[in-house]
Amino acid sequence: MRTDHQFQRPLKTATLILSGLLGLGAWAGASPAKITAQSIIVNPVETKLNVEVWVNRDAGGRGNPVYRKGEQLSVGLKTNQDAYVYLFNVNANGQIDLFFPNTFEESNFVQAGVTRVFPSQGAKYNFTVGGPNGQDRLLAVASTRELDLKDVARFAEGQGFAQVRVQGQENLARALSIIVSPLPADGWTTDTVTFRVGGEAVTPPAPAPGGATGSVTITPGQGQPAQPTPTGQIQPGERQNAARDQAMVDAYARLKGSESLGQATTYAVPWGDGLWQKFRGVGAYGDAVLLHANGSSRSYAVHGMLLERYLALAKAENGATRPPSRLGWAAGDEKVIPRNTYGTSGLYGFFQNGALYGTEKYGTFWLTGAVLRTYQGLGGSGSFLGFPTRDQYQIGGAWAADFEGGTIRTVNGAVKVYRK
Repeated sequence: MRTDHQFQRPLKTATLILSGLLGLGAWAGASPAKITAQSIIVNPVETKLNVEVWVNRDAGGRGNPVYRKGEQLSVGLKTNQDAYVYLFNVNANGQIDLFFPNTFEESNFVQAGVTRVFPSQGAKYNFTVGGPNGQDRLLAVASTRELDLKDVARFAEGQGFAQVRVQGQENLARALSIIVSPLPADGWTTDTVTFRVGGEAVTPPAPAPGGATGSVTITPGQGQPAQPTPTGQIQPGERQNAARDQAMVDAYARLKGSESLGQATTYAVPWGDGLWQKFRGVGAYGDAVLLHANGSSRSYAVHGMLLERYLALAKAENGATRPPSRLGWAAGDEKVIPRNTYGTSGLYGFFQNGALYGTEKYGTFWLTGAVLRTYQGLGGSGSFLGFPTRDQYQIGGAWAADFEGGTIRTVNGAVKVYRK
């Protein structure tokens, strides 16, 4: 495929073992790698990290289905551990596309056990098979750390997909071997799926305004809950059929909504297994939503920077068709946190499965599980730890988090706290 996304075939001379290139130990502490004709690049070291990739005509990921030019293709992936995932496609001419990460997805961080499908529902792009005819090979690379791909691909201003600087399966394998070499030996893994392009072409959909790159055709899509156009002033909790959601009505009153939420700009509409309603916001509060989870008697608001990150996580995880699983539904009213001992103030949002902390100084970050419980048990942002300075992350398969005044690490199953 082109970057319309029309997919491609590996070079015939793609059989290399890395002994001559990296020497499997030529660099001290280097992560070993092997290049093969079947898998492009594999890690010969047994890893606990696993990634699975498949296409819509081969859910098992082990066949070789045939697509005609102009047909739509979707790609699924899943990891057994939290990981950063990169998706490449090599076509029959050796042209390479990198279509994940892209600028339409908030992050290429994939949560353990969560199935991701590309394009996701509501995405602003699709994958259209465009040729040339022949064998395509789709590669998923999963890593416990983010990879630096600057020598492989770059994003041009205004483009949704990166421009890949290498061509041919062998060159891609060499470049990736160098990129993963600094990682721990068990810190990365790959999976490959194949499909063929052939047969009569079908008429592809016309590209939508906004341009196209590679084989991905960019099409309109909101990536947020459906929002019917209002026909007049909408009341808090009002649905399109004029019924009212009482939990949203009560939340608007509890939060003095005219002073913090402002005027509703959408009806209360279904989102996941609950309801969503968007508000214009007042002053520094920024845009806001009321969220009402199914089965809950209460609705809660999320504003501004917290809302922006919350929706970005949902978009990256599931196309914003429901709340992000790492956080879940809002489970408490957003709170303003006064200046702490480091001179930092911010916002706190509490959710079913985690929390968001937002500051102008550092940004907005998520915490979950034992790390969050330990942090809050010490006093949260008011403790010696202060505010988080990045998202919770993994080191060697264990959760960790960094703060203004220290770190939290999970060591052999036990949570440890360290001062700076």
